[in-house]
Amino acid sequence: MGTKSRHSVWVRTSHWLGAFSVVALMISGYAILMTNPNLYWGEVGNPLVPAFIELPVSRNYQHGGWNEPTPFFEAENSPVSAIRSYDILNLNSWGRSLHFLAAWVMVFTGLFYLLLGFVTRHFKRRLLPAAGEFSGSEIWSDVRKHARLRIPKAASGAPYSPLQKLTYCVILFVVIPVIFLTGLTMSPAVTAAYPFLLDIFGGYQSARTIHFFAFVLVTLFLVVHLLMVVLTGPGQQLRGMIFGSRHEDARDAG
Repeated sequence: MGTKSRHSVWVRTSHWLGAFSVVALMISGYAILMTNPNLYWGEVGNPLVPAFIELPVSRNYQHGGWNEPTPFFEAENSPVSAIRSYDILNLNSWGRSLHFLAAWVMVFTGLFYLLLGFVTRHFKRRLLPAAGEFSGSEIWSDVRKHARLRIPKAASGAPYSPLQKLTYCVILFVVIPVIFLTGLTMSPAVTAAYPFLLDIFGGYQSARTIHFFAFVLVTLFLVVHLLMVVLTGPGQQLRGMIFGSRHEDARDAG
């Protein structure tokens, strides 16, 4: 029996820091969402404005607890005000603080991962597709194999499949940057300095809605990722991601 390198120290470090920050973002983001479970589109949004989507995640969802709305002006589209007639759920100060902290942990971890990923050519060797690898037939064949759970057991140094490479590339280079930029767009201090962010995402509330759905994609990715770990040998996978190597058959050693 021998051992064979599987993941370098910087890959393992960034993996676990990223994983912990994503879990913290999921928990804190849910706490924030419970306070206002409505998603809007455009510049502004509040409980008196029709929502783009309403999420049933707390007692603030479709509560109906408002007195008669009162217009500020006589115009038909005048802003309105109303007094709440229910006990609002508004316990998210800890969630906002944790969300802010976990977000910056994720940002710096991501920058660290991107820098070393390019310097060490990790992306070229492991994630970026070879010529013709992202063809429709290759992707569809891989999708069918995964749908039928025909997934080979993990092997040290085995290359990612086309579907895995495509998924990792979309999450790392598209979805997570969108989450970061929409998160910045929700900050008035940031958009005061960089107002073009509001133009890109269509306003504060649009940025919040895009932020939510982008993070849903990350959550789904995490669920599928954990399922794949279970199906392909969790013991070997965890040993590789914790210790960087795992026992191999003698014929694979060296």
